[in-house]
Amino acid sequence: MTSHAPDTPGRGSRPRAAVAMSRDAAAAVLDPESLGALGRICDLAPLPALDDLSTPRARSLLADAELLVTGWGCPPLDAEVLRAAPRLRAVVHTAGSVRGHVTDACWERGVEVSSAAAANAVPVAEYTLGMILLTGKQVLERARDFRLSRTRGNWLHTPRRVGNYRRTVGLLSASLIGRRVAELLRPHDLEVLLHDPYVSDADATALGVERVGLTELFARCDTVSVHTPLLPETRGLVSRALIDAMPAGGVLINTSRGAVVDQEALTDAVLAGRVRAVLDVTDPEVLPPDHPLWDCENALITPHLAGSEGNEWRRLADLALAETARWASGAGFLHPVRRERLAFLA
Repeated sequence: MTSHAPDTPGRGSRPRAAVAMSRDAAAAVLDPESLGALGRICDLAPLPALDDLSTPRARSLLADAELLVTGWGCPPLDAEVLRAAPRLRAVVHTAGSVRGHVTDACWERGVEVSSAAAANAVPVAEYTLGMILLTGKQVLERARDFRLSRTRGNWLHTPRRVGNYRRTVGLLSASLIGRRVAELLRPHDLEVLLHDPYVSDADATALGVERVGLTELFARCDTVSVHTPLLPETRGLVSRALIDAMPAGGVLINTSRGAVVDQEALTDAVLAGRVRAVLDVTDPEVLPPDHPLWDCENALITPHLAGSEGNEWRRLADLALAETARWASGAGFLHPVRRERLAFLA
């Protein structure tokens, strides 16, 4: 590519852009229709995506790139990369967290950053809602028993702890996902509590939840859903003491990061039959084959599937396209990532 002076978005020019992510991620998230739409907004470098920013081809494309469309597997945009990309002014990320590739050098350069975290929050919140309602009704356990017995039994003897009427649900963190879960829970006859030290009582009221302390959240709730990001101060936040404070038969749902929960303590409580667990994430991400949770009837473990997959990838692409179009027109990002907010983001 030949060198040219950077254009100002919104003045009739199409910004020069390149795709930087793993090739598998590009194939999954950016289908031909999305790529065509992106190419109508930008002067888009042809695929394959840049998964190594040190190659001669990458350095040639970076020399002219004003915007990078990034995704899973994007290499770090460090000072060396930025020196090779003197015109780079914006990053549009087609996934959630930007921690893996947006470095201090980007913020110091003043690169504008957008993320599709809001789009990725939607399926995670839907998964959480589904699991809250299924575990409240004890669907999974009762389906297992039905499969084994092949008889219905007397439904009028159903324990009163079964069901979702006036059940108490706790949300740990008013993250993007936590807020979306609170919104999805509103139509249901549930009492929803929230613990988040950065949320005021007024904010909690606006969310339709009751703000409570951390211990109270676990002690009062039939179900606790974890949505806090993994930060140094949240590692092991869901401690043995909190798990022990849960009512008998309580449910812990984790779609955040496995290390937020004391997994040994949770394992002990689940194996003892005190609590039930729905884990889309564990620590490590895939438990060892002989881990006792695999065969425990009180635990449901899913393979980190709550986030965007399959046709949900298109939602990520659509948000990234909208953000790119806004930036190219000079309108700015609708979903910006701010450096000062990184400490509170996943």
